[in-house]
Amino acid sequence: MQRQYTYLYIVIMAMLLASCGADTAMKKGDKYFALGEYYDAATQYKKAYAQTKAKDRPLRGQRALKMADCYRRINQTQRAMAAYNNAVRYKQADTTALFHLAQLQLKNGSYREAEKTFLLLLDSLGTTEAALKSKKALHTSAIASRTLVGLQSARMAPEWKADAEYSGYTVKKEELFNSRRAEYSPMLAGDDSDQLYFSSTRNQAKGDELSGITGTKNADIFVSQRDDKGKWSKPEPIDTDLNTEEDEGACTFSPDFKTMYLTVCKTDPSYPRFAQIAKASRSDASWGKPTPMELTKDTLSTFAHPAVSPDGMWLYFVSDMPGGQGGYDIWRMELSEKSMGSVENLGPDINTPGNELFPTFRPNGDLYFSSDGRPGMGGLDIYIAEPVTVEDAQGNLSSYYKIDHPGYPLNSAGDDFGMTFEGLHNRGYFSSNRGDARGWDHIYSFEKSEIIQTVKGWVYEQDGYELPQALVYMVGNDGTNVKLNVKGDGSFTQEIQPGVDYVFLGTCKGFLNHKEELRVDTVMESQEYVLQFPLPSITAPVLIDNIFYDFDKATLRPESAEALDKLVALLNENPNVTIELSAHTDNRGSDQYNERLSQRRAETVVNYLIEHGIATDRLTPKGYGEQKPKVVKRKLTEKYTWLKEGDVLTEDFINALDDEEKQNICHQLNRRTEFIVLRTTYGMFNQD
Repeated sequence: MQRQYTYLYIVIMAMLLASCGADTAMKKGDKYFALGEYYDAATQYKKAYAQTKAKDRPLRGQRALKMADCYRRINQTQRAMAAYNNAVRYKQADTTALFHLAQLQLKNGSYREAEKTFLLLLDSLGTTEAALKSKKALHTSAIASRTLVGLQSARMAPEWKADAEYSGYTVKKEELFNSRRAEYSPMLAGDDSDQLYFSSTRNQAKGDELSGITGTKNADIFVSQRDDKGKWSKPEPIDTDLNTEEDEGACTFSPDFKTMYLTVCKTDPSYPRFAQIAKASRSDASWGKPTPMELTKDTLSTFAHPAVSPDGMWLYFVSDMPGGQGGYDIWRMELSEKSMGSVENLGPDINTPGNELFPTFRPNGDLYFSSDGRPGMGGLDIYIAEPVTVEDAQGNLSSYYKIDHPGYPLNSAGDDFGMTFEGLHNRGYFSSNRGDARGWDHIYSFEKSEIIQTVKGWVYEQDGYELPQALVYMVGNDGTNVKLNVKGDGSFTQEIQPGVDYVFLGTCKGFLNHKEELRVDTVMESQEYVLQFPLPSITAPVLIDNIFYDFDKATLRPESAEALDKLVALLNENPNVTIELSAHTDNRGSDQYNERLSQRRAETVVNYLIEHGIATDRLTPKGYGEQKPKVVKRKLTEKYTWLKEGDVLTEDFINALDDEEKQNICHQLNRRTEFIVLRTTYGMFNQD
């Protein structure tokens, strides 16, 4: 009998200890959940669930529900569905739980099961599909409208998948960029899209602790470099103060590549974690420490996923702050050098009662974003928002976004997001957790064959280097009127349309303008036109290349016409400019003879310009003979490596050269025709 009492005592104590252990685990889980540390919370809820007696069905159902909510938030789809199904089995699943279960079934590609669950949910809401479609439901809640979207998704997704060949997209997992952890939000950068930045939780990320949110390391930003042969390097973390032991992710860049905007998430053991947007500056190819941006005074909302518009004027981002359409919305704010403007919601054209995340731009202005609030294939799907402007009968303009779903395989049953484009082409990279049982994201490449016509221009100082501060104005006879910023190498790339006549004007402070015209014809394959914009300096002499005279005479040779005609065009493009046209000789011959010869040559060029319509009082001929020897610019040292920038090709300099060929080259460089700008206000004011 004593042994029976002892056994009964042990059983009772074990039950009490198990009950206490489950309660303790639940309290820990609730604490982690309140801080947003869902991985740690799920671990505690799972422990509590396992220690809850099978006959205590309501309590097991409630704990399964909490566990399911955590697994759903960290993308562990299979575990989340199993936990939600347990909540259903124990009759503890409310309408919200049913909705999340149906969404997870979509994300798992179980479209028939998802359809059944959505229909069951409508029944529990006391409405029907027909009533919602006809808008005759008495109370249309957000969950009811999203359930209707879910039903449409469950029925449309198999059709998108069957029509994959018609989407035009090819998708490939890029193993070089991926690891055994998560990689997401790739972003191409550099003048030739030869750098790929992305966020990753791989082992090389800083810090030793694992995140309570994901169970992995906090994300750092990594970069890979593409060489001249098109081969990408092994990704390496950015080795500056940009990366910390906390979370850095989802970065984007200003058009000039001098500023990075990124999402950061600070760790606080006693306070919920809210993502912020920060910015970092680049100096000598090195990124500095990020500085958080105060977009609003709201300190209790999330701000994440920055994107900069192609013109650099707007910062787009994601937030759950009040005033949106529901869930996470896409907002924007005007950027300026002095201050930032107020934030504005993109409205119901873009945002839904669901979540809109990861905005990004194709250089042609199309906005790409991901959403779970529209009919899709499951999880987050990528959508394309094309801005459209219409004019009414009274001539008033209004604009809206035309939304397109690009179908499969760009979208899948998993989460698909974070697009980045290689120039104007419809190819690049994105992230997706398709096919990953752990729910971790990886980087994929994509390409869609399109016939696209582009113009690539180069703006540079005549006889010099690129002008990254230049602007190019593009005007077309179809109404196009665009201001283009150039990249760091002085180049720009812009899409153009067939059948349109374009005029391009290259401008830069301190330089004369240069105009190019282009007629675009219809083609059967993609084509790129290349334009050059050499801008003459206003403050320094400008060499007129390829001017040839008869030997020992001032007579222009026929092959000089092309260069002189370009000078005529330049003066017509800059009608407020007057110039001094100067001719120079080498130091062979007497000073008086060289001066007279150079004066006659300068007058010959001026007469040519006058004959071709340039006003006489805009031109001043001047022959300097050998008085002003050539001063070597840095660009010239690339061709003649034995010269140094700043060398003056005087008689003594030339005679000191030990090579006759080098001496002849210097004499040739001294024999030149140049112009320098005298005034930039000609004809701007009347005589009075």
